[in-house]
Amino acid sequence: MKKTIIIAASALVVLIIALIVIGRISKKKSMENLFVKAQKGAFDIIVTTTGELQAENSIDITGPEFMMNRRIRVMDIKITDLVPEGTEVKKGDYIASLDKTTFDNTLKDQLENLETMETNLEVRTLDTAVSLSNLRDQIKNLKFNVEEARLTVQESKFEPPTTQRQAEISLEKAIRSLDQALRSYELKVEQAKSDMRTIKNQLSEQRQQVKDLQTLLAQFDIYAPADGMVIYKRDRTNAKRKIGSSLSPWDNVVATLPDMSSMISKTYVNEIDVSKVKTGQKVEIMVDAFPEKRYSGSVISVANIGEQLPNADAKVFEVVIKLDGSDNILRPSMTTGNKIVTKTINDVTYIPLECVQTTPDSIPFVYMKNGTKRIVVLGESNENSVIIEKGLEPDEQLYLNTPEEPEKFTKIVGEELISEIKERAKAKKEAERKANEEARRNYSGEGGMGMRPGMGGGGFPGGGMRGGNFQGGGQGGNMDTAAMRRFRESMRNGNFPGGGQGGNMDTAAMRRFRQMMESNPQGGQPGAQPGMQPRTRNNSAGQGNTNPDPQRQR
Repeated sequence: MKKTIIIAASALVVLIIALIVIGRISKKKSMENLFVKAQKGAFDIIVTTTGELQAENSIDITGPEFMMNRRIRVMDIKITDLVPEGTEVKKGDYIASLDKTTFDNTLKDQLENLETMETNLEVRTLDTAVSLSNLRDQIKNLKFNVEEARLTVQESKFEPPTTQRQAEISLEKAIRSLDQALRSYELKVEQAKSDMRTIKNQLSEQRQQVKDLQTLLAQFDIYAPADGMVIYKRDRTNAKRKIGSSLSPWDNVVATLPDMSSMISKTYVNEIDVSKVKTGQKVEIMVDAFPEKRYSGSVISVANIGEQLPNADAKVFEVVIKLDGSDNILRPSMTTGNKIVTKTINDVTYIPLECVQTTPDSIPFVYMKNGTKRIVVLGESNENSVIIEKGLEPDEQLYLNTPEEPEKFTKIVGEELISEIKERAKAKKEAERKANEEARRNYSGEGGMGMRPGMGGGGFPGGGMRGGNFQGGGQGGNMDTAAMRRFRESMRNGNFPGGGQGGNMDTAAMRRFRQMMESNPQGGQPGAQPGMQPRTRNNSAGQGNTNPDPQRQR
C-alpha cells in the first residue's frame, strides 16, 4: 500500500514538472509570435476589387433579326424555354424558344387579310372588265349612230334647207357623243389601270408582311451559331437572362458562346481609387472557386465615365483586367479577387498596419521589443502594411499588437519627429480643405449660395435674395430657400446684422431698417446701414434703383 502511494506521488510530481515545462515553452513561443521585424524592400500600393470572369471574345446568340424590321412592330418578346447555363453545344443545337402567342395571332389575322385582299382583287378585276366591256358596246352603238346620221345628211340633199340643216345637226351631235364616249373610255381604262396597280401593290405588301411574320416566327426557336459553352447574357440591370426575361429590338442577345482561350475579369473601382488605376498596371488575380491558385494579369481598360450600380450609393468605374495565359478550369461568371498594383516604391522600410498605435493627439508610434515607445513618421500604405519614413530601421523588432502591460513602456523615443508629423497633418488638412472648396465652387457656381461670397454693405448678400428680391452692394448668388427662411426668422427675432461688421439689431435699429425699406435707399456701403433695393429688370448687383415703384416697395 505504501509503495503504491509513493509511485502515485512520483507520477504526479513528474506530470506537474512536465506541465510547467510545456507552459514555459508555449509562453516563449507565444511571446516570440508577438514580435515582427521591420522589413525593407519594394512596397506595392494596391487597389483591391472583386470582379467576374468573362471571355474576352465571344459569339452572341441573338433573337430574331426581324425584330428590327419596320413592317413588324416588335417591342418585347419573352423567353419561354432556355437550356441550362454552362451547357456544351455544337453548331445548330437548340438553345431557346420565344413566346409565339402574339405573333401566331397576328399571322392568322394577316393571312385572313391577305385572303380578303386577293378576293377583292378578283372581284375588282371582273367588275372592271364588265364595266369596260359595257363602255365598248356603247362606243360601237355611237359609231352606228354616226354612220346613220351621215346617211341621213346625204339623203337630205334634195330636201328643203331646213331638213338638210336638221340632218347636219344630228350628225354633229352623234359625232360629239362618240368623242365623249371615247374620251370617257380612255379615262376609265387609265383609272382602272391605276386602281389595279394600287391594289396589287397593297397585295404585294400584304404578302411580304405575311412572309416576314412567317420568317420571324421561324426564328423564335433559337439555335447555336457555333460550338461552345452557353453563358447567359446580362441585361441593362446586370441580371442574367432566364425564362420569362424579355428581348427587345435594341437588346436581343439571349446568351453568348465565349472563347475560353482568352479570359478577362470585369470589375468596378470606386471614384476615390479610380484615379490610381491605369492601363498596363499589373494585377494578381485569385478565383474564389480555386483559392489555392493565383493568376497574373494586367489592366487593359479603365472607363472614363462613372455609373451607378443597382443598390449602390457611390458611383463606380468599370475596369477590365486581362489574364495572362489560359487555364481550362476557369469558367465565365466565376468571382475573382483582384489586387491591382497601382504603384511600387522601391527600397523602403515597412511594417504591418497592426503595429501602429496613436496617441490621443493622433501621433503614431510603435511598441519596441526593448521596452520603449518609438514615434514614427508614416508614409503610404496598402491593405496590410504601411511605409515608415522615419523612426525605424530595417530588422528592428517591435510588437505586432498592443503589449499586455503597455503602461510599463514609459520611455518615448523620437519626440523630435512630433513637429514634423503635425506639420504634415496640417498640410494634408489644408489640401483637403482647398479641394473641398474647389468642389463646392464647381458645384454651386461663381457667387456661391448668396450669403457666402459678396457680402455687401452691412453684411447683406450682394447678389440678391431669392424670394425677397433684394440686392446689396457686392457680388454674390441667389439665396436658397433655407437661407431665406433663416433671413426671415432673423427679421422676426430682431437678430440681423447691422452696419459695418454686423451684430444683433436692436429695436431702434430694426425701426430704422424698416424705414429704409419703405424709403428705398441706395445700395449700402461698408460700415453703413444696410442698403436694400427692390429688384428691377434693369438693376444689377451693387446698383441703386433709379426708378422705384412705390407699390412694389409696399
